[in-house]
Amino acid sequence: MKCDRCDNEATVHEVTIHKGQKVEKHLCEQCAQEDGIAIQSAQSIPPSLMQQFTVGIGQQAQKANRSPSCTNCGMSYTEFRQHGLLGCPDCYHTFEKQLLPLLERAQEGGTDHIGKTPNRSVGALKRQRQLTVLRKQLADALASEHYERAAELRDELRDAGVDLSSATADADEDAAT
Repeated sequence: MKCDRCDNEATVHEVTIHKGQKVEKHLCEQCAQEDGIAIQSAQSIPPSLMQQFTVGIGQQAQKANRSPSCTNCGMSYTEFRQHGLLGCPDCYHTFEKQLLPLLERAQEGGTDHIGKTPNRSVGALKRQRQLTVLRKQLADALASEHYERAAELRDELRDAGVDLSSATADADEDAAT
């Protein structure tokens, strides 16, 4: 980037707010000194601090090398995090513990595939699920000897047009599973 005043390379960049507007200045060192902008000289890093920094980087690299890798394709979890793609279907099993929180976050808490339903069959599936729930509730009410509740559920099923002789048999089968 060039200096705003001359054609030298801009090495000093100043951003200020003037009357609610952001004002940027890109100046070379000479023009910055003429404007009275204090230039901070680079300070060297003390050797002890540099040694601690390099030791920390080495420890992080060792931890990265210890991450599990897929037995089929050899991909490590670190590689997955860098690229965002898994290597093979076995990676899902290998990295299951690390992937579950990511999937829950991405799928709003769901980790099991539910699938999609075609628009034309939504009503039929919804009715089928409601009938299944009613049959199970009927079986549970009969098993716990809540006959008044069972009679209410029976009436609901009858109103829905369900053959009650098969409904109680189906409910018994559903309760057994």
